[in-house]
Amino acid sequence: QIPFWMQEFGGTREEWIAVLETHIKTVVSHFGEEVKAWDVVNEAFEDDGSFRETIWYENIGVEYIQLAFEFAHEANPKTLLFYNDYNIAAKTKKCKAIIEYLTKLKEEGVPIHGIGMQLHISVNYPSQSKIETATNEIADNGFLVHFSEVDVSVNPNGESVNLSDRILIRQAEKYAQLAETYRKLPAKNQYAFSIWGVSDLDSWIPSYFGREDYPLLFDSNYEPKPAYCALKSGLSQ
Repeated sequence: QIPFWMQEFGGTREEWIAVLETHIKTVVSHFGEEVKAWDVVNEAFEDDGSFRETIWYENIGVEYIQLAFEFAHEANPKTLLFYNDYNIAAKTKKCKAIIEYLTKLKEEGVPIHGIGMQLHISVNYPSQSKIETATNEIADNGFLVHFSEVDVSVNPNGESVNLSDRILIRQAEKYAQLAETYRKLPAKNQYAFSIWGVSDLDSWIPSYFGREDYPLLFDSNYEPKPAYCALKSGLSQ
């Protein structure tokens, strides 16, 4: 959510750049070497591959992406810097646009080390082949791969849910497939595999979408689900 003062700020482009620089350098410098990697820019592209008209895009232009990475690097040259977005696997145009633009910046010397794939997915979408294709394209272009914000919805259509063994097994299979895809990456391209929450009780989905869902590794009593065992086994092979 955009702070009120930013909504009312009537600064020039140069003043907006100064705000961006001050914020990034203040935060990165504050934590220093305690933080090994930062998601520097988040969700800057639309699903059709165009640039999202964020407050930074509107007031600085697309150059804000390059500037953000440069400011973060200046604040801590030892930290890994990531771009993070959703639907990278599901939307081919978005995936292509992100990789092409970040590759261009990297070739120009901009310090971008990896791409975070927000994998808010379901038991049946997107297909595993699409996830594998996007993952491999990121790695083939020389970026670290972060499976970020992973959760697997069992109720994407908002229906009444019977949390049967069959559904839990389907979810576990999806987590296992994700683990296999990540594990098959060259070691030099593997960065991390992060789950977006601990227990189904903590999931963002019910409140955000207003539907019943159970997307995480532990149930509402913090007991491990089949998905937990599948992921643990898949990543440790």
